[in-house]
Amino acid sequence: MDGNKRPEEMVRITTRELADAFIAGQIAAIRQQVGDRKVLLALSGGVDSSVVAALLLKAIGQQLVCVHVNHGLMRKGESEQVVEVFRNQLNANLIYIDATDRFLDKLVDVEEPETKRKIIGGEFIRVFEEEARKLEKVDFLAQGTIYPDIIESKGVKAHHNVGGLPDDLKFELVEPVKLLYKDEVRVVGVALGLPEAMVYRQPFPGPGLGVRCTGAITRDRLAALRESDAILREEFDAAGLTASIWQFFTVVPDFRSTGVRDGKRVFDWPVIIRAVNTVDAMSAEVPELDWAVLKKITQRILDEVPGVCRVLYDLSPKAPATIEWE
Repeated sequence: MDGNKRPEEMVRITTRELADAFIAGQIAAIRQQVGDRKVLLALSGGVDSSVVAALLLKAIGQQLVCVHVNHGLMRKGESEQVVEVFRNQLNANLIYIDATDRFLDKLVDVEEPETKRKIIGGEFIRVFEEEARKLEKVDFLAQGTIYPDIIESKGVKAHHNVGGLPDDLKFELVEPVKLLYKDEVRVVGVALGLPEAMVYRQPFPGPGLGVRCTGAITRDRLAALRESDAILREEFDAAGLTASIWQFFTVVPDFRSTGVRDGKRVFDWPVIIRAVNTVDAMSAEVPELDWAVLKKITQRILDEVPGVCRVLYDLSPKAPATIEWE
């Protein structure tokens, strides 16, 4: 199954039986490729890297070294989930790096969105390279490349930020899901026993919350963003909306608005709720949410998130708006 073209005769993985057959085939292929040598993987906690990690664990166990870099821009509880699932439940050889201060210090006063993206992506590569150089006798780099990545980026999983590692590391790539579509990767993830919350994780940008805390990122506004996003996800889960809405999140922009709290004038942030449905992310529509659900989310955010005095629902479709704000 090599090459940059998905063979037309390949069967789409839609059932547990097909997923089990795929897993068995890839375990054999990984063992043949790797032998008794070590494999390094940047484990973001996203669907693709998580499924690759679980697959490699079945194939080669402790020969796999996973590195999870917490850049301080993850959603609430995500890094903790990676550690719990892979280190505590699956007994993975996991290196956890809390690089929050390192990333946020470099982002101080940086307002331009593309500059923020480059700083976050570049710093991730440097942190990962530093950890890679500490390890001995690692010959392979595993990546969560999937078939659309081959089409869009010529095989480089650029949004996992490992495509820019120095050539002198001389890693050979291991890409066991490179001929699968995202929906097929999810089926394989379920068959491997990963938690549904991880397998059905929503699309999450490489810079994480950095593009939802618009403008120059501050730690207090980032905290408000993380908490409001967690409330939104909790209430959508409770209302049974998680499975029916393609993507939803909050945004905390870099401006303030007047409000009143405890009888006194305040000057606090707005929180913007963004929810969209789409087939291919090229266009997107905004779902009509139940008013009672919106009111409950609004009240919780206003009551529980410091520094917030307004909650808004973004009604803009794509196009002309984009799904993300930056």
